[in-house]
Amino acid sequence: MRLLQSLMRGLRALDILTASDEPMRLTRIAEELGIEKSNASHILKSLVAAGYAVQDESRRYRAARDPESRKEGHSLSEVVACKELCRPILQRLVEVTGECAHLAVLVDERVWYVDKVDSTLPLKVDHPIGSLAPLHCTALGKAFLAFGGAEIPTAMPSHTAQTIVDRHVLESDLEQARVRGFTVDDGEFAEGIRCVARPVFDSRDRMIAALGISGPSVRIGDSRMVELGQMVRKAGNPFLKDRP
Repeated sequence: MRLLQSLMRGLRALDILTASDEPMRLTRIAEELGIEKSNASHILKSLVAAGYAVQDESRRYRAARDPESRKEGHSLSEVVACKELCRPILQRLVEVTGECAHLAVLVDERVWYVDKVDSTLPLKVDHPIGSLAPLHCTALGKAFLAFGGAEIPTAMPSHTAQTIVDRHVLESDLEQARVRGFTVDDGEFAEGIRCVARPVFDSRDRMIAALGISGPSVRIGDSRMVELGQMVRKAGNPFLKDRP
C-alpha cells in the first residue's frame, strides 16, 4: 500500500528518536531523515502535538516514554493503517459530492488532520494534513464528542458568530447528531464553511477516526447539508463494523 509520505517520515522520525539514548537536535534529525530542517520541524511538531514525542527545555526532541498508552489508545501505526483503509472512501466521497473530504484522529482536546482529498472546484476548503482543530466547533471534532466518548472541553472559545459556546446547547447538538448518525459544523469554525462528519470504529469497536466532507456555504444549503450527511453516514466502515 502507498503510505502518505509525511506519515512515513513521521514513523521514521519516531524510530530515530526511540533508538537514541539522548534527546536530539532538530538539525541532526533532519540529516537522519535526509530532508530540510523546515520539513523536519513540521513533522516533529506534529509528533509532539499527537503525544508521540517531547521537546525539552533545550529544544531537543525525544520519544515519549509510553506512546502506546496515550489517552485515545491508538498507536501511530494503527493511525497509518486507518488512513490507508479510509483513503478509498475519501476519494469516492469527493468523486460523488465534488467537495473536499478529510480524515482526523483525536489528540487530547483537538483533532489532528491525517489525510485529505481535495475538491477539483476552484472554491474549496483546505485543512492541511498535520493541522489541529478544536473539538467543539468542527464536525470532525464533534464526531469524537458524540460517538467516541471524548469529553466536552472546559474552554470553548468563539471562532465565528455561529460557534456554540454554551455546554448545554452543545450537548443538545451532539444528541441530535447521535440520532441522525452524523455531526455538523454550520460555519462554527470558519465563516462560510459547512461540514458534516461521521465516526470510524476499528476492529475492536473503538472510535479511531472521524471522516467528513467540507465545502463553502454558497454550494451547501440546508437540504444539501442533510444530503451530504447521509452520504457520509452511509459511506461504510473500512473495518467492517456495522455502526452508524
